[in-house]
Amino acid sequence: MNGHARQARRTAAIGRSAAAGAVPKAMRVLEAVAGRKRPLSITEIAAALDLPHVLQAAAGSGASHTVLATLAKKTGESCNLGVMAGGNVVYVDRVESQWPLGLRFEPGSRVPLHCTAIGKLLLSELPGAALDTYLANGPLTRYTATTITDPRRLKEELRRIRRQGFSTDNQEFMSGVVCIAAPVHGPQNGRVCAGLAISAAEARLTLTGVKRFLPHLRQAAAKLSRSLTDGRAG
Repeated sequence: MNGHARQARRTAAIGRSAAAGAVPKAMRVLEAVAGRKRPLSITEIAAALDLPHVLQAAAGSGASHTVLATLAKKTGESCNLGVMAGGNVVYVDRVESQWPLGLRFEPGSRVPLHCTAIGKLLLSELPGAALDTYLANGPLTRYTATTITDPRRLKEELRRIRRQGFSTDNQEFMSGVVCIAAPVHGPQNGRVCAGLAISAAEARLTLTGVKRFLPHLRQAAAKLSRSLTDGRAG
């Protein structure tokens, strides 16, 4: 079974388990992207994903972008806001760094769950049965030499993430790129609804270096969480 088929099975598994409805949401994004000659706006992506009203409001008002832009200015690195949809992470918003060595992802881009900082963070919040179903649907695709492909190791990693309250990606999705992510909590019982991440080129900044930005990252995630909980857009 090829990687695309495995991803399709894993997508269906999440849809049947904890994230029922995620597949249609992701398809709405893909259909919207395919039908446009220009990149989707943050508001359009949020609406296509049928995100909670407060998250759509934050995206539409520019509040989430302001948080990302401030974080990017403080750290000098690219910052992302992502949610789980259709067995992937979908970037709702992103602010790129000004460095020549950097990644260029548009809002609406999809990246894997099991080997990205935001993805692992969101996986760590899945109920046990949903995670087991996800892991049971075929091998985890290897993207780099450091991608975790052993389900037992990934479970250990997810437990560690839950304990420490943040996630890392040490060149697990793309060689030469390191990331760190923190949770964004929504108004529904304070559940994690998104992940906020900082990514950098490893040639410029090691994972240890990126971790030094953790206080800034947590502060930004807490600010966005408060705005969602309070129903404010600023």
